[in-house]
Amino acid sequence: MDRIERTKEKFKELFGGEPTKNEGTDPEFMRILQRFIFGEVCYVGSLDNRMRELITITVLAVNQTLPQLKAHVGACLNVGLAPLAIRETIYQCASFIGFPKTLNAISAMNEVFVANEIALPLENAETAAEETRYERGQAIQSPIYGNEIAERYAWLPDDFSAEIPKWLTELCFADFGTRKGLDEKTRELLTVVMLAAMGGAEVQVRSHALGAIKAGNTAEEIVCAIAHALPYMGMPRAFNALNCAKEILSKGE
Repeated sequence: MDRIERTKEKFKELFGGEPTKNEGTDPEFMRILQRFIFGEVCYVGSLDNRMRELITITVLAVNQTLPQLKAHVGACLNVGLAPLAIRETIYQCASFIGFPKTLNAISAMNEVFVANEIALPLENAETAAEETRYERGQAIQSPIYGNEIAERYAWLPDDFSAEIPKWLTELCFADFGTRKGLDEKTRELLTVVMLAAMGGAEVQVRSHALGAIKAGNTAEEIVCAIAHALPYMGMPRAFNALNCAKEILSKGE
């Protein structure tokens, strides 16, 4: 198949329809977009449609491109992703992009759920009890990242040297990382994509690329995730992410 045929195939799988021919105000641009994303990028690498769509909605949530986010939440459902996995992917963004932007993404996601007659709220996915948040977070954080954050920010004044690393452990790794719906391997891979899409977080991209390897992802899967995200976040941010994690990813583990 050439890329035009591949575009038709992938577009049907994801959206249940046909790609643009001459419809709309800018059919030439849409043909370029669709043939590149759905005829080329989607066919390179080992990741399946489900993981690729989780990657896509992650980048779209980071970028706050909400019309496209709604389209791809629909695609997530079309390729068989559970609503819980979709929701958890969006929820996980909060620690990185902040709560207001995440609420925007949740609102867009829920519009699609309602349109598809998915009852809200979805099932409760919490597993970390209030009194054991720190211990549950440490159980995930320590095997992958050790005590790096606490050591790095020991210079902070007064209570901040203890509280800020604790917030990371309890919010990122306990409140979100222990929730049902996504496994640790998937969460770490999506975190790499999230940080790459943000731009300016190259130190964290490198750290989380190594964390993603430790969580069970291969270097090829991480490269594939960044490459799949490239059309949605732009080439400079994708290249920055690849360059800063080169030492880790080039080992081919």
